[in-house]
Amino acid sequence: MAPSTVGTLLMSTHYVWYGKISATMTTSQGAGVVTAFIMMSDVHDEIDFEFVGVDLEHAQSNYYFQGIADYDNEENLTVTNTVQNTHTYTFDWQPDQITWSIDGNVMRTKQRNESYNTTTQQYHFPQSPARIELSLWPAGLEGNGAGTIDWAGGLVDWSSEYMSNGYYYAMVNDVTVECYDPPSTFDKDFGTKAYYYTTTYGTNDTVAIGNNDTILASFYATGDDPTKDPNAVASASGSKSSASATATPQTVPGVSGGGNAGNSGASSDSSSSGSSGSGSSGSSSDSSSAASSSGSSSSFQQGGSAGTSQAPKTVAGSAVALIGALAACLLL
Repeated sequence: MAPSTVGTLLMSTHYVWYGKISATMTTSQGAGVVTAFIMMSDVHDEIDFEFVGVDLEHAQSNYYFQGIADYDNEENLTVTNTVQNTHTYTFDWQPDQITWSIDGNVMRTKQRNESYNTTTQQYHFPQSPARIELSLWPAGLEGNGAGTIDWAGGLVDWSSEYMSNGYYYAMVNDVTVECYDPPSTFDKDFGTKAYYYTTTYGTNDTVAIGNNDTILASFYATGDDPTKDPNAVASASGSKSSASATATPQTVPGVSGGGNAGNSGASSDSSSSGSSGSGSSGSSSDSSSAASSSGSSSSFQQGGSAGTSQAPKTVAGSAVALIGALAACLLL
């Protein structure tokens, strides 16, 4: 994470819909510096390990449902020095619970049935196909909200002793994924290639599996328009091709994801770090099986009528196509 940047993001291109995901890593340190290992879906369901650079003895565990900024979901987990010591951090994400583990020791469990919101009549529980993200980002920037800066321990010092060769850094040795099957009640007969949503609700009972194309032609393309501007400059610089009349696209996926603790709207500064070592299993491109929502049973459906009353729509025609309606997970 170099000065005058929003950090670095390393993200899998394939999605996981329930599984055991681990990262073996060390973190960065210093005021305002945040290291993160998270799962993020296109509808901003999120499961987190975050590490604030002024607290090297705790990993912050957290989760969000569709980007709703409920900061009461966060819980500190005790760990030995996250910079000096390499630890393995694990999410075990199942339809009915999430566990956070460190070095194989379960540190926290959240049951789905504990997350029911009587106002929205929904389970505020991560439940949609998600990508793996590793990030290093400057929460302590002057332009961020006061709550974010306070949470991060203050403003970033760009001349800190903790920088190396002019940048902050975290190190990731490997990322491994064990994918689980989707809930047995989901119908798997509609395809084998990609997850998509049948409505704009983005809940687990609206996830389906089809043979939709998952390749975007350029940084300007989306799931609604996957062939847009195929001659655009193929880099993350945000450069516009002369053929494009659109605004410069956001070419760092995830920076507008739903909330880090004390976010105050600063999630646009979330980025990510780390490099996969040669020992990586490559599993971040692995994937779980997916399914149609047509056969879902009430045991895994969202509560309330909102999740089931609307006529199905393919993602290609819906507002839920946030990063690419059809940029989903290969099954095998």
